[in-house]
Amino acid sequence: MHHLADKYKEEIFETVFENAYHCFVVVNGDGLITYMNITYCDFLETNKQEVIGRHVTDVIENSRMHIVAKSGKEEIADLQYIRGNHMIANRIPVRSDGEVVGAVGTVLFRDTKEWKKMNSHIKDLLLELEHYRSQLNNQHGTTYSLHDIVGSSPQMNELKNKIKKVSPGDVSVLLRGESGTGKELFAHSIHHLSERSSNPFIKVNCAAIPEHLLESELFGYKEGAFTGAKKGGKLGKFQLANGGTVFLDEIGDMPLSAQVKILRVLQEGEVEALGANDTQKIDVRIIAATNQSLEKLIEEQRFRDDLFYRINVVQVQIPPLRERTEDLRVLSKYILSKVTKRSGKRVIDFDQTVLDCFMTYQWPGNIRELENVIESAVHLTNTEIITLEDLPDHIQPNSYILQQNGTLKEILNNTEKQTIERSLNKANGDKMKAAKLLGIGKSKLYDKIKKYGI
Repeated sequence: MHHLADKYKEEIFETVFENAYHCFVVVNGDGLITYMNITYCDFLETNKQEVIGRHVTDVIENSRMHIVAKSGKEEIADLQYIRGNHMIANRIPVRSDGEVVGAVGTVLFRDTKEWKKMNSHIKDLLLELEHYRSQLNNQHGTTYSLHDIVGSSPQMNELKNKIKKVSPGDVSVLLRGESGTGKELFAHSIHHLSERSSNPFIKVNCAAIPEHLLESELFGYKEGAFTGAKKGGKLGKFQLANGGTVFLDEIGDMPLSAQVKILRVLQEGEVEALGANDTQKIDVRIIAATNQSLEKLIEEQRFRDDLFYRINVVQVQIPPLRERTEDLRVLSKYILSKVTKRSGKRVIDFDQTVLDCFMTYQWPGNIRELENVIESAVHLTNTEIITLEDLPDHIQPNSYILQQNGTLKEILNNTEKQTIERSLNKANGDKMKAAKLLGIGKSKLYDKIKKYGI
């Protein structure tokens, strides 16, 4: 009998899992998929070769399998939104010798036909629950996930993997990078991939809040705490974020008085509102971001070193755009489709010279600058393709030089000719205006027009 059971083990496994009515997925302790049945692969329009070994969040939207594989807490009958439908997901941790080594997930109701068979009032209740949940998310939820971070250069792949590793748990993360590199997107992603993802994500822009308001913004106040205090008082960002994540953006700009208070929150886990006689216990995870050298600020005694050690547990360095030029093409296309959707204007692609120009430009403003350039070009272009003429002036000149061959004299002449032509176009043929734009006298401009036969 035992021999027979062994013989049929594979067939039983095949029957139960492969041809099952349900979708099955198995992940290891790192959240990488080790098994997915055909039903689930078909539903996701993929195949086993494609998914095995990939991180579950790259394959299944809104997945929490990686979290269960870390926390060891099972999640039964959780509502999950996949491919336009609400699903019921069960996630069960797998233990070996008392250690959590992975998780098994099942999904019920793969499509709308099956939904219709379900008792209608339960469906209504679930949709109502989802409605409340989405309202809560809109109030102070995350709007970005790792999927929104575009790019597959080695630097970005390494960065995404690091984000997946540091997200579970409560460790403080310090995001470092130049302005416009997308630090907020990464902060959202860390929250999204953490056990706190269903709790609030609260952003504090330390540079934008005036110093005298910072404490009441962060820690709230009781009624009558000061003249003009609102009736009933006001909750601070830390109280609103209880159970969730606080994102301290531009932390280098935070005044020392507030730094002391934040240090206390991190050390004691409690907050004191202005005008309050007691403290309130608080549980938040801190993600901080800076485009400044905090070490330099510490030297200048503008940043507390004890706070720096508290927030700098894991440091994530986000590379500037100029260091990952291989992502430029895919990023540009992604931004273009986003801008055209928003503006409703039909612009479908970039001229090759534009992409070449993007590759040679330094992008001091990083992705934010790239977005601004593309948005401006979409509004300026008269065709469905963005050309060099549609780009702002400061990006263009280098591209002319870099695309040309010939002697230095030829390149300089060619560039001068093109610059004059562009200035005349801008000035609608008005030579006085064109000369002013070029910063040269009228007679000098006439000489050059004659020289180049413009």
